[in-house]
Amino acid sequence: MKKRIQFLFGSIALLGMSACSEPYVQPDAPIKEVPFTQVHLNDNFWTPRIETNRTVSIPSAFKECEKNGRFDNFAIAGGLMKGEHRGDFSFDDTDPYKIIEGASYSLAVKYDKALDAYLDSVITLIAAAQEPDGYLTTCVTNKCYRLSGWWGKSRWEKINSHELYNSGHLYEAAVAHYRATGKRSLLDVAIKNADLVCEVFGPNEGQKACSFGAPHR
Repeated sequence: MKKRIQFLFGSIALLGMSACSEPYVQPDAPIKEVPFTQVHLNDNFWTPRIETNRTVSIPSAFKECEKNGRFDNFAIAGGLMKGEHRGDFSFDDTDPYKIIEGASYSLAVKYDKALDAYLDSVITLIAAAQEPDGYLTTCVTNKCYRLSGWWGKSRWEKINSHELYNSGHLYEAAVAHYRATGKRSLLDVAIKNADLVCEVFGPNEGQKACSFGAPHR
C-alpha cells in the first residue's frame, strides 16, 4: 500500500514537471468585450430595478436639471435665451452629462421614443453652448464672476476650475449616447472639445505643461 501511494505521488510530480516544461501559449482571444448594447437582463431582481430607473429615476434627475437651471445655463451660453447663470459650482454642467450617460445606457436596454427625443433636445442646447473653437464650460462662457473663486476670470486659469472635469464627463456621455443610439450629435461636440484640449495642453512650446482639476478627463 505504501509503495502504491509513493508511486501515485511520484507520477503526479512527473506530470507537473512535464506541464511546467511546456511553454505557455496564450489563447488568441482569452477575453472578449461584450458591448453593453447586447446585454439584457431578464430576472426578478435587476429587471424591475432597471425599469424603475428608466421610468422614475432618470426623468426625476432631468426634472431637477430643469428646475435648477442646468439646461438654462447651456441655453444662455448658446444665445438661445437671456438670463443670469444659475448654480453654485463650476462643475454643474456635469449633471446633464452624467444623466445623459445613464439615460443612454437605459435606451440600450429598452428603447424609449420619448426619452430618445428628450435627449436630442438636451443635446441641442449643449451643442449651441459650445464656442467656435470647441470650448465648453457654461459658467466661463456666461462670464459668471460670482463663481470666479472656482474658475477665475479667463479660461484654464485656476487649478480647481473643473473645466477638464466637465470635459471628461462630456466624453463619457457622448460615447455612451453614440453607442446606444448611433447618433453623432453629442459625439461631435465631444471630439471638437477634445481637439481643443489636445491643442491647449501638452509638452510643446506655447502649450500648458500640465493639466489640472479632477481626474475625470
